[in-house]
This record gives sequence, structure tokens and C-alpha cells, in this order.
Amino acid sequence: MTEQDFIPKSYNSTLENGSVKWASPSNIALVKYWGKKKDQIPENPSISFTLSDCKTITEITFTKKESADFSFDIYFEGEKNEAFKPKIQTFFERIEIYMPFLKDYHFKIETSNTFPHSSGIASSASGMSAIALCLMSIEQSLSLVTERSRSDMEESQSYFNQKASFLARLGSGSACRSIEGELVVWGKNESIEASSDLYGVKFEGEVHSNFKNYQDTILLVDKGEKQVSSTVGHQLMYGHPFAKERFSQAHDNLAKLKTILASGDLNEFVKIVESEALTLHAMMMTSIPYFILMKPNTLEIINKIWAYRQKTDSKVCFTLDAGANVHVLYPENEKESILEFIKNELVSYCQNGHYICDQIGLGANQI
Repeated sequence: MTEQDFIPKSYNSTLENGSVKWASPSNIALVKYWGKKKDQIPENPSISFTLSDCKTITEITFTKKESADFSFDIYFEGEKNEAFKPKIQTFFERIEIYMPFLKDYHFKIETSNTFPHSSGIASSASGMSAIALCLMSIEQSLSLVTERSRSDMEESQSYFNQKASFLARLGSGSACRSIEGELVVWGKNESIEASSDLYGVKFEGEVHSNFKNYQDTILLVDKGEKQVSSTVGHQLMYGHPFAKERFSQAHDNLAKLKTILASGDLNEFVKIVESEALTLHAMMMTSIPYFILMKPNTLEIINKIWAYRQKTDSKVCFTLDAGANVHVLYPENEKESILEFIKNELVSYCQNGHYICDQIGLGANQI
């Protein structure tokens, strides 16, 4: 698929008004992307676990209008929110060529998260993917064809997901990995035949039963706003002295992880995932200007996890997003013991003792 494939030729239906509602999850990358080109194209591929319970729920109500400009209001957790408007305005401007109906309607966008506001969980992935899915549902209604064969419907669903992911990427890069589950690849990689820089694709390789219902407990070390945004961090990869090697490393690690997911080798899984997390933060610490998003308690938790693993031969590991919070990943058969470990030894390092229990999910769903 190319960008041109997502530009509709025409719509064969008209709508005066209506509403659509989607729930879309967050995701956590195992192989990280850091650095992007023009139009949100990643410098390197990534693969992520789709989460199950950390979701954004978005309802868009639309009404036909006459004026030829973008018109929308945003409500977050029931309150009108002006702070989100510039980001949505930019998003609409980027996707207008692919969604030519946008200026025909006034949109009321009502959104909320299942995880606490200001919890330190990145909501751009779940939030932008939820909006993209709602817009896709509206476009689907405008392009309604009543008689379709089963194969046509399956092809239509595949296109729906691809375009939703494509649109979501233009709002937030990682949002393109939130449409489907359980594992999603974004970025062209030789080892993943269907992979693309334009949208995320469901990982179709073999996945060992060791990774079924994999758990993610998110330790909320710092709920404050990051001192350096991810957007700025990505830009600092331009001219970074280690960028070329990092991009090559990500390609290699994704190919290795494909083999690990098939074999069920949890020891090798731990090595790749933790190395990727630390490499992400190493890129931040070696950029110009340099910065650190980890906090002292982030390091305390990492050391506690390493000590616990050495003592018990557990397969628990950590990963990090571009922030201070720690995602604790572990197999379902260790759930009871790891939660006990978290309560006894790690909770004291969380802000206000807060953490969120989640696991791998299947992707977004229409409500």
C-alpha cells in the first residue's frame, strides 16, 4: 500500500449527522523506535505488545455544516478542553487529503481514559488511534456498500485497519500500533514481510505459548510532565553520533525477537527487551543537548528486579517508555509471585504507591 491508496475517489452516501464510539488501547514497545523522518515516518522499525485495560474511549458526534473550515470541540473527562485543540487541528490538517469530508461537519469529540489522568501513562497512542478509528467509521458509512461477498468484507476490514493505523500515525507515531493486537510491527524490516513504514501490521509470525496472556504491571514512578517531550527527543536523533548504529541495532533486534517469540526462549526475550529499554535512554543521554528522563526510583526498581531475578530464576523483566515509569513484564504463570514481589519491594518506589496491572490485549473495539 502507498499513501495514494488511502485517498478516497468519492463517497456514495450522504450523512446529515450521527455518532460513533471506539475504545482503543495503549501499547508498550519491546523494540523501540526513536527518531523519525518527515510525516511521522520512523527511522527504525519497532514491535509492541498491545495492552488490554489501559484504553482511551472516544465518541465523536458529527453534524453537517456549510462553512469550509475545520470545526470541532473537545471534551476530556466531561470537561471542555481547549489545550488539546492545537494537536487535533494539526492532525486534521495532516489527514484532510485522506479524509476529504472533515470540513463538511462539526465534530464534538468526547474522550476519557480508563487509566487515571496524569498517571504518567502515555495516552497519545490510545487517544489518537481512537479518533482515527471513529473517523474511519464515519468514512465507512459515507462509502456504504450494501452487498458484499465474504472475501470483499475481509478485504474491507483489512483496509479499514490499515488506513486507521495510517491515519493514527499522522497524529502520534506509536498510535499506529494500537489498532490491533497482540503484537504489532511498525516500520519496514526484512524479517517481517508485510511490514511498512506507513502503518502498523499485526505480527503474524509464530508465537510460543510462553507469551500467551503476558502480563504488564506499570509502576508509576513519576506522574509529572516530562521535562523534554518525545517530539523534541525524536528530533535530537538528527546528527546524533550513534544514530546510524542504533537504527541498525533495532533492525537486528527485531529479527532476533521474531525467532525468540517462536521458540519461547524467555531468557533471550529478557535480554532483548531490557537492552532495548536502556538503549532508548542511552540515546537521550548522549544527544546534544543531553537529558535524562529516568528518576532515582527508576534505577532502584531496575536493580531490585535484577536482584530478584538472580535470586529466584524468575523470567520477570522491565521495559521503559520515554519517561520514568517502569513496565514490569512477566509470564502469566508468575503472576501471583510477581505481584507479591511488587507489593513487598517495589511499591515504595512508586509515586503515592500507585501502579496499574495490565496484560496483552487484542486491540481496539467499536462500542
